[in-house]
Amino acid sequence: MADQLLFNPRSYDPAHFDPETRRLLRATVDWFEDRGKRRLIEDYRSRAWLADFLAFSAKEGLFATFLTPASAADGHQDKRWDTARIAALNEIFGFYGLDYWYAWQVTILGLGPVWQSENETARARAAELLSQGEVFAFGLSEKAHGADIYSTDMLLEPDGDGGFRATGSKYYIGNGNAAGLVSVFGRRTDVEGPDGYVFFAADSRHPAYHLVKNVVDSSKYVSEFRLEDYPVAAEDVLHTGRAAFDAALNTVNVGKFNLCTGAIGICEHAMYEAVTHAQNRILYGRPVTAFPHVRRELTDAYVRLIGMKLFSDRAVDYFRSAGPDDRRYLLFNPMTKMKVTTEGEKVIDLMWDVIAAKGFEKDTYFAQAATEIRGLPKLEGTVHVNLALILKFMGNHLLNPAEYAPVPTRRDAADDAFLFRQGPARGLGAIRFHDWRAAYDAFAHLPNVARLREQADALCEFVTTAAPDEEQSRDLDLLLAVGQLFALVVHGQLILEQAGLTSLDEDVLDELCAVLVRDFSAHAVELHGKDSATEDQQRWALSAVRRPVVDTDRAARVWQRVEALAGAYEMAP
Repeated sequence: MADQLLFNPRSYDPAHFDPETRRLLRATVDWFEDRGKRRLIEDYRSRAWLADFLAFSAKEGLFATFLTPASAADGHQDKRWDTARIAALNEIFGFYGLDYWYAWQVTILGLGPVWQSENETARARAAELLSQGEVFAFGLSEKAHGADIYSTDMLLEPDGDGGFRATGSKYYIGNGNAAGLVSVFGRRTDVEGPDGYVFFAADSRHPAYHLVKNVVDSSKYVSEFRLEDYPVAAEDVLHTGRAAFDAALNTVNVGKFNLCTGAIGICEHAMYEAVTHAQNRILYGRPVTAFPHVRRELTDAYVRLIGMKLFSDRAVDYFRSAGPDDRRYLLFNPMTKMKVTTEGEKVIDLMWDVIAAKGFEKDTYFAQAATEIRGLPKLEGTVHVNLALILKFMGNHLLNPAEYAPVPTRRDAADDAFLFRQGPARGLGAIRFHDWRAAYDAFAHLPNVARLREQADALCEFVTTAAPDEEQSRDLDLLLAVGQLFALVVHGQLILEQAGLTSLDEDVLDELCAVLVRDFSAHAVELHGKDSATEDQQRWALSAVRRPVVDTDRAARVWQRVEALAGAYEMAP
């Protein structure tokens, strides 16, 4: 029997979605399965451009249906921006290969500034290009400045006719080789400061658009391109001034959420391969899975993966229920980019320790999974940037809860219109949250949930009695250790909320929380060792260390779930 917690193409039936969404998701799975593992791996190894995949997408209207908001759908009933089904497709793409996910992901980013724009001509053009099966690109990063948009060297010179001439280069721009529309960020030469920012639409096929190269050795076309005296007409301008700056950050809020579910898909496919190999491999007369350390590593990998799914699924609900008075998603977004993706790295590493040399073999999916999982925590500002961001929310989240109506599970066929009218990208420190303790209290009877709650309470004590002083607040190395502790509290909260909503097996939940207790203790010890940690902070750190509650019967029951994955799925040759 298939594990209901993991994606399995053999049994996949997204019955909670509307008929057209179900059809498209299942058609995508079938396209990959019909293509087969040998072709999938060969395309990855040969760095082939994804022409066949994009032709399939165009034929089925996949990108057009999933990525056209209702406001631009011209009455088409199935077109909407629905974060739940976007997340489901992310997982499928990750399962079969990050190259496919990437072409889709950067299309989402390229569309962000367009769907936030009031330029109806550009919006209509984008909708038409989507319906034709075109991909999009997001021209933000630059070679000299990365994603530091304050320092952009894409310069727009007024042409005297209400338009501009754009000159400059962009770097790390996915789909830059083929995008029908590239959303490009730059600044005017005649206006100083934030008022000079401009987001405009460019066409990669224009003679003034020069494709320099693919900067990575991959099917993912991560381009460098240069504009030379590129004509930007008034109808090409998407945003100006501070609105252009906000559009850049708000696009990242929408698009980079996809990192988490892409990572989940990668880990799921790799797990089927790893457990099957370990179960069938005989060492010293016994299956590899008979060794206690192997069982622990595979069980840890499994429960961490389940935690990734629980957190991400619950975060979808907050995205879809967001509004001007509820911006809690702005914490859960960097959490998915940082915490869920680094959990993915841990999942792969745990399995790789078990399967060892098998993880390098060229005919496995695992070999590419082990490579591609590394990129996801680094695709948006690195783990460090996202940790620093979530620290802005720590005080209010831990100590200053507000009343909110319960957020339901959101799998309804609704358009997530607020994501394209988020407004100014500021005021993060003022955002309030519901009381995190309620999620923990609901499972207080589970011993490792109780242990994790003790550690979360201890972190509240740290914030009130031993928080970094003014000088330490400039020590990012110390602050990042604190950020890891806070991230675990938030991670646990949404996991527990989703566990309650889905009636998760409590054995799995308690085994997962045992892992999180160990993680919290490890980060507390790390904080203890920081150069600038005060004696009070060092004492606090050691006092927060806890040992998980061991239950051999519970562990054995969870292991049975892991062992059952052996042979549960193998991609067709």
